[in-house]
Amino acid sequence: MAMLHKLEKPLLYCCSRRLISPWTLLMLAPHFKLAASATTLRTEILAGVTTFATMAYIIFVQPVVLGAAGMDQGAVFTSTCVVTALSTVFMALLANYPVAVAPAMGHNFFFAYIVVLTMKTTWQAALGAVFISGLIFVATSSFGLRERIVNAVPESLKCAIAAGIGLLITLIGMEWAGLVRLDPNTLVTLGHLDSKPVIVALLGLLTTIVLMARGVKGAILIGVIAAAVVGIPLGVVKAPSGVVSLPPSMAATAFKLDVIGAIKQGLFSIIFIFFFLDLFDTVGSLIGIAKQAGLVKNGKLPRVGRALFADALGTVSSALAGNTTVVSYIESAAGVAAGGRTGAAALVTAALFLAALFFSPVVSAVSGGFPAQEVIQVGGREVVHGFVLYPVTSPALIVVGSLMIRAVKDIDWDDFSEALPAFLTIVLTPLTFSITDGMAVGFISYALLKVVTGRGREVHWLIYVFAALFLLRYAAPGLR
Repeated sequence: MAMLHKLEKPLLYCCSRRLISPWTLLMLAPHFKLAASATTLRTEILAGVTTFATMAYIIFVQPVVLGAAGMDQGAVFTSTCVVTALSTVFMALLANYPVAVAPAMGHNFFFAYIVVLTMKTTWQAALGAVFISGLIFVATSSFGLRERIVNAVPESLKCAIAAGIGLLITLIGMEWAGLVRLDPNTLVTLGHLDSKPVIVALLGLLTTIVLMARGVKGAILIGVIAAAVVGIPLGVVKAPSGVVSLPPSMAATAFKLDVIGAIKQGLFSIIFIFFFLDLFDTVGSLIGIAKQAGLVKNGKLPRVGRALFADALGTVSSALAGNTTVVSYIESAAGVAAGGRTGAAALVTAALFLAALFFSPVVSAVSGGFPAQEVIQVGGREVVHGFVLYPVTSPALIVVGSLMIRAVKDIDWDDFSEALPAFLTIVLTPLTFSITDGMAVGFISYALLKVVTGRGREVHWLIYVFAALFLLRYAAPGLR
């Protein structure tokens, strides 16, 4: 532990001052082949800054999410910045793509709320599961299993999984904002709209959606800041004790993963889910960004293997640092729209995440919770229900959820054998508060409907394997 403390400051200094400096960027310019990509260093820098602005909200949200799982928020903040920078450097140097890589929204909630809080797994064992999934991601690069899985899963289920996660994130955002609250009769109901936390959340949400509607880059980040500014005089947010300081130590979470514990607890389905989500999120983001940047050639994405390898290395590094699965961020499309075409833009984004390390007092104040309580009727008795609201960061979750739900447009709703499994996946993910259960019912119902309608041969054999494994999970409670 003492050795980790001794190594951290030099490491962070090296990363922020030496690893990605202006001179480093100039020296690496030939590697990125700017001229061949019809771009300039100035354009790449602008693109990198734009990408950072659109995805910087993760440094506010991630400490709150993993903090709910019992992890030290300061350590999570530092590891989020470091892991994002490191993974993005991998993407820049290995694949030469203008794509940033960071802890994934959706995956972090699955980790904290499902694996840790619902399944009562220790966060150390959950990190072990993330680590194993990353190793599998690295290993499968040699024989193309990842590509086979991507091709095997029907488009309707891919879209439904993304949309279901979007609804789950939105539900949590609504709860954090106080817009919905616990009700013993209906489970959930409308929150108290006149309360100070809800007012702060609504102002932050309004700011975000207005700016997004007007096409302002970094709208989510600006919305978070606006909510924080309003929350301070209302007493919902504590004023930061300072602006700049040395980053919090990562000692509380770094290298705390429990791989043996993950195996002993039988978290094999969880490992599969982490791998599955990482694969599809990254592939989907890469394809979308590459199309926008004009990188797709003859229907294929050059260097896609290197990009997936960079993501896999990032996930392994993230687990070691005490953080969740990383994926390529679709927000990188904002940087592409600003002209980014090479890894130089990603390198700039990485540098800015390292610079963010030294603003931990601001992040700590913004991501802090607001304790609240209310009296509810349970079995004819009045019970005091205590909870914590996060009105500053909740608007970001609601907006991100709205972006993810757009995937439903690519589902074939006219084909019942495609539509029903997709529908069940979408609705059960938030209603069961489980990405795993949503996916499971989707795969099982898809395989069943294709067989009973005489279209079983249309389904890839891997889908039947997945459906059987999910059925086995429900048949044997010990595997759940």
